[in-house]
Amino acid sequence: METLLGCRERGWLQITIPVDPTGNKYKHHVQSDSYPDLFLFVTGEMLLLASGIFLLQVACGCPERCHCHLSSRSVDCSRQGLVEIPSDLPPQTQTLLLQDNQIHQLPAFAFRSVPQLTTLNLYNNSLSHLAPGVFHGLRQLQVLNLTQNSLHSLESRVFHSLPQLKELDLSSNNLSHLPTSLGGPWKNLTVFAVQQNQLQQVDRALLESMPRVRLLFLKDNLWKCNCHLLGLKLWLEKFIYKGGVMDGVICVSPDSWTGKDLLQIPHELYQPCPFASPNLESSGGLQPGSSPQAVPGLPDSHSECQLKPKPRPANLRHAVATVVITGVVCGVVCLMMLASTIYGCTYAALTAQGHRGPLALPSEPAKTKGKNLFDSSPA
Repeated sequence: METLLGCRERGWLQITIPVDPTGNKYKHHVQSDSYPDLFLFVTGEMLLLASGIFLLQVACGCPERCHCHLSSRSVDCSRQGLVEIPSDLPPQTQTLLLQDNQIHQLPAFAFRSVPQLTTLNLYNNSLSHLAPGVFHGLRQLQVLNLTQNSLHSLESRVFHSLPQLKELDLSSNNLSHLPTSLGGPWKNLTVFAVQQNQLQQVDRALLESMPRVRLLFLKDNLWKCNCHLLGLKLWLEKFIYKGGVMDGVICVSPDSWTGKDLLQIPHELYQPCPFASPNLESSGGLQPGSSPQAVPGLPDSHSECQLKPKPRPANLRHAVATVVITGVVCGVVCLMMLASTIYGCTYAALTAQGHRGPLALPSEPAKTKGKNLFDSSPA
């Protein structure tokens, strides 16, 4: 038996062609009575060779500028200057590497030819938008890398067809917000990364749709640590208590908390966020073409609820000075009260003594007169 490799270096198919036991291919002694057998043998060999060539063309459709690997069932199309997904990917592909290319957009059903895909790497391309059905059919996808693209927003249905997803990396994009749901619940997601974006807040409901997440990367965003981030703070405290690992949420605004870790801000400094007016909710929002108008009773964008820190002394010296001044004032007041008391008592004593003096004067003449009378009486 002789083995031939299909598709040369990029092929995945192997075929075998039987040969003569002596090692000589198609070496037969032509005799007058063996023409029918020889004809049948050659015909069978030609049919086998033709079928092998046909199978090679069908099964070994590796793209021209990609490298296909048999053992790992992976296709490496990285750093090839591609502007779109290759159309002739082998259907058995499980790992597709498309990083460092120039792919600007992905149409719906872009990966329908590789339904067994488990790992997809789109790092460092030029993607600015993802169509809702772009990942449709990838029911076995587990790792999705969209790092360092130009994504500005995500629709809630974009990841709806990825029930087995375990790792999602959206780092180094221009995401300004994330929807409340991305097609969850994601029962298998364990790694979620959105660092180095333009996020100001994340809805707690989105994180609650990831019950098994263990690694969370949120650093280097424009976190606005006002009342709207209180839900995220509470969820993160519970997440860390259960053994989760994260890289931190550093506040960018307001100015009083710039550079502070969200988890280090006390709960008491948060005020409840104002709720929207029921009339506004019942109106269904703004109609297409209508201009926004001010709604009475609702705070505008410049008066959003901010953290109100409790007043506190600027430093220890000011606090000590305040205590000393307060003590001096209290001491002066006490001395004044003591002086007033002494003065009052002295005045009362003098007044009483003055009243007793005049009453005793008339008694002295009476005593003298009585003495004279006794002296003048006859012996």
